[in-house]
This record gives sequence, structure tokens and C-alpha cells, in this order.
Amino acid sequence: MSDSSEYEDVGNEDMEYDSDAELQEAFAKGIIKPGLNVPVEPKKEYTNNVEGLKTRLRDILQSLKWVERLDLTTGLAPIAPEMAVYMAEKEDDSKTGKLKQAKSLDPTLDDFKREMNFHRQAQAAVLEGIPKLNSLGVKTKRPDDYFAQMAKSDEHMQKVRDSLLKKKAGLEVSEKVRKARENRKMMKQLQVQAQLNRQKEKKELMDEVKKYRKGIRTDLDFLEPGGGKKPAQQKRPAQNTNKNKRSAEKRKHKDSKYGFGGKKRGLKTNTKESAADVGGYLPPRKPGAKNRNMNKKNQNRPGKNKRNNIKSKRRK
Repeated sequence: MSDSSEYEDVGNEDMEYDSDAELQEAFAKGIIKPGLNVPVEPKKEYTNNVEGLKTRLRDILQSLKWVERLDLTTGLAPIAPEMAVYMAEKEDDSKTGKLKQAKSLDPTLDDFKREMNFHRQAQAAVLEGIPKLNSLGVKTKRPDDYFAQMAKSDEHMQKVRDSLLKKKAGLEVSEKVRKARENRKMMKQLQVQAQLNRQKEKKELMDEVKKYRKGIRTDLDFLEPGGGKKPAQQKRPAQNTNKNKRSAEKRKHKDSKYGFGGKKRGLKTNTKESAADVGGYLPPRKPGAKNRNMNKKNQNRPGKNKRNNIKSKRRK
């Protein structure tokens, strides 16, 4: 029981906190001041231990031949002509104000220049390293009959090949679907354009008909397929003369049969001249008068049964 009571006392001491009233009173007396709880970062001390660095360098340094190390310290290779032109254009743009921040920035912060320097330094290392390897008798080119064991098995490569073929087939199918969709859109646009052209031609034809009815236009050339617009005369070969004659006769026959278009209503109404013309007039017959062209034999028509009997005899 005594041990448990001691633990309880310790827990109670840890749980005791200062109340707000006590904190306010302590602040009024000057015991608590603002800024006491500000975290302060420790100062870092930098030591340039030259001897220690040299000792560590001697520990890791290996006395191996250069062919085993292949380390090179080079400058930058000559820049390519096209890249020199591009860099000159870029500098001109910076001078004209398009790249105002290019001058103020450090050259190492320019991504393009930094990557270009890496590339040129690698080229310089290649130009210096290849002759050095050749002088040491180290081959730098792979022979044509060189056989190298693949890291992956044939089954794995076959799976990769099948996957690539499936991907290629899917791309071809999607390309065909895309072309078919584009063709459908194009055909729909052509149909809409053709319909608009037909509506436009119909409207123009109706306008020309209205002009003809009002007397503004006297000819009927707008009824022709060309819309009355005479095409440029071209010399036709002599062998088509017979064909032209036949088409002209056919056109003449149709004109005589169907007319030339225009107004059709009221063509059979009487005019002053047709009303005065009595050449085709026949006076009415008197009641009981017989027709001169009617024979006595045909005056009395036989009955239906008799006519049927006559027809049946004729068939026999």
C-alpha cells in the first residue's frame, strides 16, 4: 500500500499545472517576460581540416593503371556551327529585350548552356580518350561477328515481342477508326454543302422566274442547265458534227412538243381574234335529222345477248 501511495503522489505532482490566475500574477510581477520561449537554432561551426582531407584522400587513392581508372580531365570541345548560330540568335534576342533576365542570371543557372557544356565536355573526353585507348591497344569498336549473351531469356523477349505486336495492332485499328470517322464527317459536310448549293440554285431560279413574270426579263435562258450563262466557246472536233445535228433536231422536236416553258395558265382562253373566227363552226342539227355518215345497218343496235352470241360464233 505504501508503494502505491508514493506512485500516486508522484503522478499528482506531475499533473499539477499553473492556473491562468497564477500566470497573470507572475507576469504582473515581472517574473515571466515575453520572448523566453523562442527556439534558438545552434550555430554550425565549419572547420577546414586540410590535413584530415589529405589523409582521407591517401586512404582511398588506388595506385592503378589509367586503363583501369579511365579518368580524364578535359575542357570543352569546339561548338558545332549550327549551335553557334543558335547561341548567337539567342544572344541577339536577349539584347533586343526578349530575354531581359538572361544577362542578370548566372550562366550556370541557364539550363540550355549548362547542358550544352556537359555535352561539349563529354565530346572532348571522347576525342582525347579514344586515341589514348588505341595507343594502349584497347579495342573500342565491337566486331561484326560479336556474340553477347542476353540478360533476358528468350521466353521473356517473346512476351515483349507479343506485347509490342498487340500494341501495334491496336494502334492500327485506332488509326483506321479515326480515318473512318474523319471520312464520315467529310461526307456529311459534302452532303450539307450540296444541299445548300441546291437550295441556292433553286432560290436563284425562283428569282429569275419572278423577274420574267414581272417583265424585267424577257428571255428564258435561265431554264437551261447553265443558268443562262454562256460558257466560253471552244473549238470542237469535226467528228462531233453529226452528234450536234442529232442533238439539235432532238431539241427542236422537244420544243415543238412541250414548248419553251413560261406561263401555261390561260392558254386556252378566247381572245378577240379567236372569238371572231367562225371557220370551224358547225350549226346544230334539226330535231329528227339523221346523220349522213350513219348507215341504216347501224341504226338499230342488237341486244346484249345477241352481241355475245355473235362474238362466240366468231371465236369458233
